[in-house]
Amino acid sequence: MTPLPLLPLPAGIRSRQVPGVNALDMHVLEAGFDEGPRPVVLLLHGFPELAYSWRKVMPAVAAAGYHVIAPDQRGYGRTTGWDGSYDGDLDSFHLLNLVRDALALVAALGIRHVHAVVGHDFGSPVAAWCALIRPDVFGSVVLMSAPFGGAPRLPFATSGATSAPPPNIHEQLAALPRPRLHYQRFYSTREADADMRLCPQGLHAFFRAYYHVKSADWPHNSPRPLAAMTGEELAVLPEYYVMQAGNGMAGTVATHMPSAEHIAACTWLPDAQLAVYAQEFGRTGFQGGLQWYRSVGNPRHAAQLLLFSGRKIEIPACYISGAKDWGVYQRPGDFEAMQSAACADFRGCHLVEGAGHWVQQEQPEVVNALLAAFLKSV
Repeated sequence: MTPLPLLPLPAGIRSRQVPGVNALDMHVLEAGFDEGPRPVVLLLHGFPELAYSWRKVMPAVAAAGYHVIAPDQRGYGRTTGWDGSYDGDLDSFHLLNLVRDALALVAALGIRHVHAVVGHDFGSPVAAWCALIRPDVFGSVVLMSAPFGGAPRLPFATSGATSAPPPNIHEQLAALPRPRLHYQRFYSTREADADMRLCPQGLHAFFRAYYHVKSADWPHNSPRPLAAMTGEELAVLPEYYVMQAGNGMAGTVATHMPSAEHIAACTWLPDAQLAVYAQEFGRTGFQGGLQWYRSVGNPRHAAQLLLFSGRKIEIPACYISGAKDWGVYQRPGDFEAMQSAACADFRGCHLVEGAGHWVQQEQPEVVNALLAAFLKSV
């Protein structure tokens, strides 16, 4: 097998493979690993990202006295052993198995306790479920961009009663005067991987437009709370969340491709760093990450989480996001429920100015300071 090219990592970060992690050969980045025993911070990336997305965070957290570990999660990057076919084993991408991946990784490294688990985007619910299910292993949690509204609720006092089924959001979106399609429904289709992987503009241009439109650089990101989980209200979201029916994600973001001048001025994600994403997803495709969305939308998988109905995150928690990130509000009520009900020891909510969805890449100095203060407090 031809060796993969070296990743362009900052000084002090190493890359290595950890075999035998819940049937995976897991690729991890590490910082602060050569200073003797240290408290551990585990960083979990989202979609479509990589462990590499934490490159601006890891040196600072290591300098604050921690052993920092960031894996390519199941379905991503240089981690192998997962089934990347649409018709493959969807059960292995269930949230509970993603938690098992995190537990197996730290066990494989001989670690019994993690000082903090930090998750961004789809890594945020994984971190939240790590915190909720195994507070004996994970001592604190930081959620980034995607709020955690709590474990699903079992219906109470409904025996013998009849009630109308919940509204079908996807049918409501499709019935709008300008029909729309929720991105998670699109990501669950067989066509989604090829739409992005084989897009006409090429992967590099796709990632440039996708990262641009969800960042604070795009002038139309002005997030606000949504009143309800209805099709009409969700249609307020930008089209990268609720696209025009018939459009794929590649076509949706292509219309917002930044100019050559803007790209040259983008210091938070220069072309050489963006090329890492195009290189890695060009090799693996997107289906591994898309399986996460398919699992969340699977009724059988969702029902398994009812086992934890009524449970809160009991360990210290905080939330960090970009002030220009619509992800804060994409699920109406979750942002508020996270602070009032889902977390028993919530330590703060931080919406960072000058950042959109990619907060730890757009404003790393602010994020690093917030993380250092939280880690020191718990």
